[in-house]
Amino acid sequence: MRRIVLLAALLTLTPTAALADRKAGDACAAALSGDARTIYDAAAPAIRPDSVVKDVIIEKVRPLVMGGRLGRDAARAAAPAAGECLVLVK
Repeated sequence: MRRIVLLAALLTLTPTAALADRKAGDACAAALSGDARTIYDAAAPAIRPDSVVKDVIIEKVRPLVMGGRLGRDAARAAAPAAGECLVLVK
């Protein structure tokens, strides 16, 4: 019984911690330029505690560049700023 109560307590606390991290990332992203904000918005939902932020950015931004939504040079220039906010989400 004690284990069940402990497990239930841990499960209810875990989403709260993740939500706080997302709020910090969103607050950081509020100051981003248009392209950096686009990158943040595309990549943030895919960030997990064990994610490599650079890999997630590449995975999510490549289709935006290939689809013409972002220019390659613009994405390359905006990615570091977006990455700083994405690290907060992690």
